[in-house]
Amino acid sequence: MRSIPLLLFAACAAVAAPDEDLLGKAAGYPVGHNMREAFQEPYLVGSFSAMDSFNPSCVLAPAAEPLPLKKAASEPAFRYRFANRALTLDDYMQRQRVTGLLVLKDGEIVAERYNYQRTADMRMLSNSMAKTITALGVMKAVEEGSIHSLDDPAETYVPELKDTLYGQTRLVNLLRMASGARYVEDYSAHDDRRVFIDTARSRGLVAAARGVTERAEPEGQRFNYAGAQTEVLGLVLRAATHRTLCDYIGATIWQPLGAEAQATWLLNPVDKLEIAQGGFNATLRDYARLGLMMASDGRGPRGAVLSREHLLAMTAAERQPEAFRPGRMDYHGNNYFGYGLQTWLLPGSHRRFALQGIHGQAIFVDPELKLVIVHTAVGKDAAGDASGNHLGGERDALLRGIVARYGNW
Repeated sequence: MRSIPLLLFAACAAVAAPDEDLLGKAAGYPVGHNMREAFQEPYLVGSFSAMDSFNPSCVLAPAAEPLPLKKAASEPAFRYRFANRALTLDDYMQRQRVTGLLVLKDGEIVAERYNYQRTADMRMLSNSMAKTITALGVMKAVEEGSIHSLDDPAETYVPELKDTLYGQTRLVNLLRMASGARYVEDYSAHDDRRVFIDTARSRGLVAAARGVTERAEPEGQRFNYAGAQTEVLGLVLRAATHRTLCDYIGATIWQPLGAEAQATWLLNPVDKLEIAQGGFNATLRDYARLGLMMASDGRGPRGAVLSREHLLAMTAAERQPEAFRPGRMDYHGNNYFGYGLQTWLLPGSHRRFALQGIHGQAIFVDPELKLVIVHTAVGKDAAGDASGNHLGGERDALLRGIVARYGNW
């Protein structure tokens, strides 16, 4: 008789998500009281799905007629190999600190999973996936004529940046993370990112942008990932369109792609401007709709959201200078990824790209296969690979396994 509860316990333990106790399960996955607390382990899960509950934010309304996403009648058997083991999607959910995972094929949900008591209606923090959303807004403003040319320097639109390093940098090089500024973003306690954020929160985004003053090399030559460049693009987009990011991107991107739920964008507290580099919040299904629009070369349910040419300019490796293509671009000593316009480019037999954010947020897009994979997580550090957890490596292996179900890498 005593073996029955033991067997039941073993079954429950087998499906447990990693580090539940560390992440606050006993307290119901609490939400942090402020941004510093939000990024501490006991509050990560709760905060990453409720960031707009304790920070100022603005709202992007859903579409009047959302794009329906049908659920597949059955789920494919996704398999992948990692660390010399054959593994399944369920294995992955038990091995990595994933809050949500959704696979969309040909506009149909073929798999959807959540850990840590998260649900489909929760808005998940984008972190740096917001950079690509900001870029979509910039490209739309070019299309509509509010921004005249990506060759314009930022100071053309933001006079407060006149004669500053970022003000004199061409928009295309801000989009490509190639301003040439001496700027370290390694998520350590005192890197340039932390200085920028602290300045922005106390004196405003313009003051923070003005504080970046040293150019290490000519613009346009080398990739150097720095969220400050995206914040400058946000300033340009507001000035050029005379609208907030929530208003402009909501009306021109979010609603036309057929979003079903309200999204939010966190605001910098002192000047109430959107945090362009990482403050977007949306449901997994709406992130999937965003990925589907990009997989469809800019087309939404009722026509073009963004022109195919502008979408390709963001996501096609051959449209980028050689030094920014997969296999050529150096990023912390690794040349796996390339970088388009605020969008990561993946290697392989055909065009494939990703929106990515720290702690494991990602939307992978394969236009040829009409395949979109949305992945949200609470990785132990910014890269997600602290303490040998290998979130980035195993996630890539899972991605390859899902792609293999439908085609070739």
